[in-house]
Amino acid sequence: MFKSFFPSPAWFFSSAAIWVVFSVVLWYFGGSGWGEYIGFHHGYAQETLPVSVSRFWHLSYLWFYLWVLVFFIPFFVFWRVVANHPWQMWSVIGTAFIIFNVWFNVQVSVTINAWYGPFWDIIQKMVSKQGGTLVGLYGSMSIFLFIAMAAVSVNVINSFFVSHYIFRWRTAMTEYYTTHWAKLRHTEGASQRVQEDTMRFATIIEGLGVQFIAAIMTLIAFFPILLQFSKYVNEIPVIGAIPYALVWAVIGWSVFGTLVIIITGKKLPGLEYNNQKVEAAYRKELVYGEDQADRAEPATLKQLFSKVRANYFKLYFHYAYFNLVSTWYLQLDNLYGFFILSPAIAAGALTLGLINQILSVLGQVSSSFQYLINSWKTIIELISIRKRLIAFESTIEQEH
Repeated sequence: MFKSFFPSPAWFFSSAAIWVVFSVVLWYFGGSGWGEYIGFHHGYAQETLPVSVSRFWHLSYLWFYLWVLVFFIPFFVFWRVVANHPWQMWSVIGTAFIIFNVWFNVQVSVTINAWYGPFWDIIQKMVSKQGGTLVGLYGSMSIFLFIAMAAVSVNVINSFFVSHYIFRWRTAMTEYYTTHWAKLRHTEGASQRVQEDTMRFATIIEGLGVQFIAAIMTLIAFFPILLQFSKYVNEIPVIGAIPYALVWAVIGWSVFGTLVIIITGKKLPGLEYNNQKVEAAYRKELVYGEDQADRAEPATLKQLFSKVRANYFKLYFHYAYFNLVSTWYLQLDNLYGFFILSPAIAAGALTLGLINQILSVLGQVSSSFQYLINSWKTIIELISIRKRLIAFESTIEQEH
């Protein structure tokens, strides 16, 4: 699954994680200001960033782009020399490009969050004074428009690239499996695993991986903002006043939701795997029946289909209470931010702009902590596909 596309997957991903952590730590411990050594003016890294699309070509951002290149190029060259994998251009450079786009989208979210405050404060002033000029309102709306246009353009480019990236990964897996087809063809559902599972595996891994990286980057970007906003909210309903109330409120709610989802959905991966097994057995008998008169007899098909039906009915039952619990949690999550802010709102300690900024940050941080909650159904599908492909690949290992 991985070695067909990535060079020495275990070592590659381990070295990538170490290299990224090293570069991030170096950045936050002074590296962000090292652009002064190549001619950037003194103090550029401490400047307040503009709340507009021009933020993305501010000197601190330009230095970050260079920083990424400086750390990526030696990493790529190292693996090019050590492994020289045939798919390395796509797997290494492609993955880095996708991760960079994830970072850019997170920065767009940070910029829009900074835009919320002034925009809603303008509206509050107009409402409280029963009027006002449209120049400031239209100007603020145009800022959002340009930021959104930049984000949409990058997302379209990234979506196009990801489509090709996934197909290349699927191609790599397909080539690897078809090379050993003489041995693999005896595995039940072999054609489905090569034709369908490879595509689904690459698609899901890319999607979940991007979401996970986005969750980590979002936490890194928004957690300091949440700490700053905690000075405005020092009391949680029911619990009372505690330091960093917003932080504890988000962590507690997210951990609670994650545990609930894991407990209610723990039976689903096994059932999904069994579902593919019984479906494959039923489909295989039908395929044999197309060419052999003595196969796919009604009694045999009835017996195989009864297994399909029994597994589906189990899935329906377990998904029923899982969907009920997860939907209720997500609906309550929509109100949770207002619930936490209700004492501060009632005390008149927050402006409309500040309320929207805090709610936005709460949503971003909470969504990052709720990665498992938001992705659990996809993870269930991935576990099922992975089990099938591992069983598939075990045939190759036995051959060796």
